[in-house]
Amino acid sequence: MKNIFFYFLLTTFLLASCNGNKTSQVPTNDKSDYLDYSNLPDQFDGGINMIPIKTTKGTFNVYTKRIGNNPKMKVLLLHGGPGGTHEEFGCFDGYLPKEGIEYIYYDQLDSYYSDKPNDSTLWTTEHFVEEVEQIRKTLGLNKDNFYLFGQSWGGILAMEYALKYQDHLKGLIISNMMASAPAYGKYANEVLGPQMPEDVLNEIRTLESNEDYTNPRYEELLMNNYYTEHILRMPLEKWPKSVNLLFEHLNYNIYLYMQGPSEFGMVGNATLKDWDVSDRLKTISIPTLVIGAQHDTMDPKHMEWMSNEVQNGRFLLTAGSHLSQYDDQKTFFNGLIKFIKDVDNKTF
Repeated sequence: MKNIFFYFLLTTFLLASCNGNKTSQVPTNDKSDYLDYSNLPDQFDGGINMIPIKTTKGTFNVYTKRIGNNPKMKVLLLHGGPGGTHEEFGCFDGYLPKEGIEYIYYDQLDSYYSDKPNDSTLWTTEHFVEEVEQIRKTLGLNKDNFYLFGQSWGGILAMEYALKYQDHLKGLIISNMMASAPAYGKYANEVLGPQMPEDVLNEIRTLESNEDYTNPRYEELLMNNYYTEHILRMPLEKWPKSVNLLFEHLNYNIYLYMQGPSEFGMVGNATLKDWDVSDRLKTISIPTLVIGAQHDTMDPKHMEWMSNEVQNGRFLLTAGSHLSQYDDQKTFFNGLIKFIKDVDNKTF
């Protein structure tokens, strides 16, 4: 009996010792490397970098803000507009940090948080491609970690960048932008426009023909009949603050110059009106995700075609609209995160 008791005590002691050893091996430092900015150049301003950009008209500073640290997954976000802001991506804060994905907000030159030379000779795709390339070099982005995400006008810029510099990219995400501005205009005029009440469409077209773009009625008609259907499918009073800030901070001068008066196609003298890279997509060989939406201003069938035209593509269709990161977040972020991680894991 004593022997049994002795062996019981010995077994209990050994088990306790083993458990104790396991506990002692658990790291006691719970500080997240992802959110650790210690001893990094941008620690002082919480990840913000004002990056000098050399142009033909001098050197100007553009705003970037890094969220997180990940040496293998860094996503540079290209906002829409032209003349929009990084604020359209505010909801990314609710999804990407949990996945450990680093992402970088960026306001292009002449956008709200960056310098504003207000020089239309710089409002070209060629300039903005080189601007992205200078940012890439400054931030140390390369083919082992650099994902480029572009939405709307940012999608045009992302495509143009990839067509010139895809060797620097690990992955490309084209969100809510067709490869052809004329095709975008045709879709707006022939498919989406007729879905509006006839009297509303006629009044919009009359205001446009008179170039009466600053008329409050023009904005009212678009917001209540087009934007709430195809830009963000929510009542205006429920639009998130980040989207409202995007519109409040929009540089309308560059927007009108390159895009036109509204999201209802590219019209008038918009410099992007004839932009088309449809026949060049087949030269893009890097992993590419194309994101379309059922109710977008962009034709989702064209977006699916784009994903098959590039050499190594995937298509993601959301049930949302042009800003489907808000009106179909589950589909949008699940698909985006899966793409980034599949490329990183070499399972794409």
